[in-house]
Amino acid sequence: MQAQNNFKTILITGASRGIGRETALAFARQGWQLGLVSKTHIEDLKTVQQECLAYGSACEIYTGDVGDPDFVQEMFAAFLSRFGHLDVLVNNAGISYVGLLTDMSFSQWQNVINTNLTSVFNTCHEAVPAMVREKQGCIINISSVWGNIGASCEVAYSASKGGVNSFTRALAKELAPSNIRVNAISFGAIDTSMNQFLSPEDRLALEEEIPAGRFATPKEAAEMVYTIATAPTYLTGQIISFDGGWC
Repeated sequence: MQAQNNFKTILITGASRGIGRETALAFARQGWQLGLVSKTHIEDLKTVQQECLAYGSACEIYTGDVGDPDFVQEMFAAFLSRFGHLDVLVNNAGISYVGLLTDMSFSQWQNVINTNLTSVFNTCHEAVPAMVREKQGCIINISSVWGNIGASCEVAYSASKGGVNSFTRALAKELAPSNIRVNAISFGAIDTSMNQFLSPEDRLALEEEIPAGRFATPKEAAEMVYTIATAPTYLTGQIISFDGGWC
């Protein structure tokens, strides 16, 4: 059954855990209808779906690789058939690689770029025509402080997020006449599974570098996503830092 157009809809990639999960719950609590995407952790994704449904929100899940354009095309066809329109796209899917550049294989490089950057092209390529038809829309790309300043031993991740930032600025200029906003949130240290590789000593040292003195919680990150999604329509083309004053 197709949802009525007066309902707000959102599609979130990388929605099974961390920022994606908390973002889904934040919007579900406000009555939005959701499409949630993940390539891995499918049981976690199903759990998030049930949590969203418990808030009374319609919620569909899609399992596949957003770095694959064929999957993304099929996913958007299914989403639009179900919900009729898309108000907000959150590109949250992401992976990291920690290690020396010379130890990284080409396939590992390609996997990071496909997941973090090519996926953003794929989803926006499908979302934009649907948003243009509605003469409105909002795209939020999840970036990182490393996309602004780079990180030693995270060259591929830094490059992918730097690409996301430039992609965001350029697409925002392209779509502003169509009343479609495009922004990125440059997150600092968020307490997610992506940062679990840190030893207790490394984590403490990092917290001491952050003026706020701690990692942000995924729930705080989700609140920031919701804030940007519901901001005035004049806000576009921005890379908005959320890092506790760190960078």
